[in-house]
Amino acid sequence: MTVAAVDDCPEPMKSAKRAFHASLKLGTTKGIDRSRAVLAMAQALEQAFDDILEANTLDLEASREMAVPELILDWLKLTPTRLETTVEILQRLGEISDPLRRVRNADYQPEDSQSYSQLMPLGVIGFIYEAFPDLGAIAAGLCIKTGNSIILKGSTEASHSNAAIAEVLQNAIGEVGLPAGCVELVTTEHGGSLRDLITQDQYINLVIPYGRSSLIQQVVRQATCPVLKSAMGNCYLYWSLNSSLDMVRWMILDSHASEPDPVNAIEKVLIHRQAMPSSLAVLWNSLKEKGFEIRGDEELVQAFPQLQLAKDHEWANPYLTKIVAFKLVDSLDSAIAWINRYSSGHADAIATESYQESRQFALGVNSAATYINTSPRFSRNPSRGDSVFLGMSNQKGHRRGFISLETLTTLKHIIQGNGRF
Repeated sequence: MTVAAVDDCPEPMKSAKRAFHASLKLGTTKGIDRSRAVLAMAQALEQAFDDILEANTLDLEASREMAVPELILDWLKLTPTRLETTVEILQRLGEISDPLRRVRNADYQPEDSQSYSQLMPLGVIGFIYEAFPDLGAIAAGLCIKTGNSIILKGSTEASHSNAAIAEVLQNAIGEVGLPAGCVELVTTEHGGSLRDLITQDQYINLVIPYGRSSLIQQVVRQATCPVLKSAMGNCYLYWSLNSSLDMVRWMILDSHASEPDPVNAIEKVLIHRQAMPSSLAVLWNSLKEKGFEIRGDEELVQAFPQLQLAKDHEWANPYLTKIVAFKLVDSLDSAIAWINRYSSGHADAIATESYQESRQFALGVNSAATYINTSPRFSRNPSRGDSVFLGMSNQKGHRRGFISLETLTTLKHIIQGNGRF
């Protein structure tokens, strides 16, 4: 398809073209102007709380009438607290130093020339998200900060909320002089399918899907653009004999504390076969008091009939709710092998007082992040460090682990000659 034919095509193609042309201008703007735009987005969002919450109420009412699952309703629901958190993240993004133009040494040094590299924008980012209307604003802030245009495509359940937030963001960046098209919104009403958007590889440089695994896999199968897979849930914890019940209980509870999406929540626990039965019962009762449902493998269910059996397919799939399944293993080696086969591969943990075990686990588990004697709890706006995170990626490819500002950049190599020839 030629560029001239795009005007006769569905809206996703038009949005991709507008975002592409905007990215060419946005990529050359000064860092102070991009920061000013993100701060303007934060201020405009704060002033529009009432309108956004009203739109969200319409989405919630329609979703309840359509019997949308409670999990999605929780992801969909906006509150003043959630919106304030979004504003705080945008404000922090506006204050963080410019991630672009950072000069780095280059390994390649040709004769009679000097070589260096620096971070540059990717260009156009497509963000496909299920519910989570506030995430659209955070993703837009990350993209504007890094000089990228963004195309937002949310789910039908959040259509009113997404439209309200996108309008606020578009008005804010327009008032500070950034080009139109920096933030695009594609909705079902536009008549374009998901496939129409994620096959625009002539305009879109990266697609980030965020939601349940079914959405992630759909995007991966259909996209012709590069895809950065996000992941949530189905994280494992190995409970070594060299660790305490209190440590394990805290790690599980704290990992589920993030709202609205506890990305790194521990959902599966592998227990050394020689663990004390009394300790297991104490832990399970403690978790049940906090509203958790406990499941176990066949061996544990035989020993503790009160447990619900975890079916075979559950070990490789996330619950995305307050359910934890327990399984007995013979050794740390067995635990590592099981995790490498069934974990989602983005965040797994171990509780142990053995340095040797901790090193074996950290090096042997094939996950983007491993946690030793600490909660894997995910935070988009951590109190320490100089970054904001959109999510976690479990793939080996474009980037792995935390999806940060640098994730949305690429390297440009610059070779400066000395004029000799």
